[in-house]
Amino acid sequence: MNRPGRPASRWLLLLFLVGTFVSADESLYYPAASDGGPNASLVIHGALDLPQMSPLLEGFHRQNPGLEVHYRNLTTLALHERFLAAPDEADVLLSSAMPWQYRLANAGHARSLDSPAAYRWPAWARWRHELFAITFEPIVMVVNETVIERFGEVRGHADLLALLERHAETLQGKVVTYDPAISGAGYTYAIEESRLSPRYWDLVAALGQADTELVETTGAMLEGLIEGRYLVGYNLLGSYARARLADQPQLRIVMPEDYTLVTQRLALIPHQAPHPAAAERFMDYLIDKTGQTVLARETSLGAIHPALEGAGTATSLRQERGETLRPIILGPSLLATLDDLKREALLSRWQREFSRRASR
Repeated sequence: MNRPGRPASRWLLLLFLVGTFVSADESLYYPAASDGGPNASLVIHGALDLPQMSPLLEGFHRQNPGLEVHYRNLTTLALHERFLAAPDEADVLLSSAMPWQYRLANAGHARSLDSPAAYRWPAWARWRHELFAITFEPIVMVVNETVIERFGEVRGHADLLALLERHAETLQGKVVTYDPAISGAGYTYAIEESRLSPRYWDLVAALGQADTELVETTGAMLEGLIEGRYLVGYNLLGSYARARLADQPQLRIVMPEDYTLVTQRLALIPHQAPHPAAAERFMDYLIDKTGQTVLARETSLGAIHPALEGAGTATSLRQERGETLRPIILGPSLLATLDDLKREALLSRWQREFSRRASR
């Protein structure tokens, strides 16, 4: 994902791919094949990188060639702030920053989707008929094989803590994770882990001791790991890591054995969506077996649809990992994490713990 005000990197060129326009501002455009009438447009704002989003949009556009489809990729917080500034700009919002999406729906910004697909969707993966989880994405670590060869296996959070405490000097500046102050996803993971693990704050302190680099996106972590600037990455989106590291044998993806957070991208239709009929059609596609099959087969995002099994599905991952999975719950507890005083307290403690050992 692109940081605000910075040019896109891998998508800087203007490309035409199978009738799809990929622009320099991290967006995709699918022109209408024919005149679809006055509501023949669909505008989607998402925090989902283009390689993962394009198969979904291509599948939808094949089914709806008369629709002109615009997709703009933003960071999680930029997406939220842009919506608040212009609530009638987008037809669909899609983000992995679960608390921010829940806040919008809870505040009355989301339209209800009253369709057969919505009623069939699992209750744990939706809030009323206004907010829908469409993916199932573990949060992982990435470790360079040289670290494993030299210091041993890293299988979970306890192993990572021991590694950082014993070898902080060797790993100085070679570890990377989210900055929870500027990343909505990173903040979400921080508050969830602070609830899950009594040793979370020890881990934050150990990250500080190793002079860990703090960044805004998983994409930035992966680029540094691939280039060799970092040897360890903590709390990356597993979906992005699997897609980018398939041809990087020196980097191992670790799904922690003690507990693995699972995030879900939440989609909603704003009340002021300019093209509500098109938005409902797209949302139905996302939660129908057709769109979910695209998710399972052509992306690494993890499909939720209960009728789907095998690789790339939540059903398969649950069977494989069992109780170690800790999906972030879609419910009122998300809203509590965004209380201004609680947010300030968590970020203050995070910075204090991160700086504690470095200041000794």
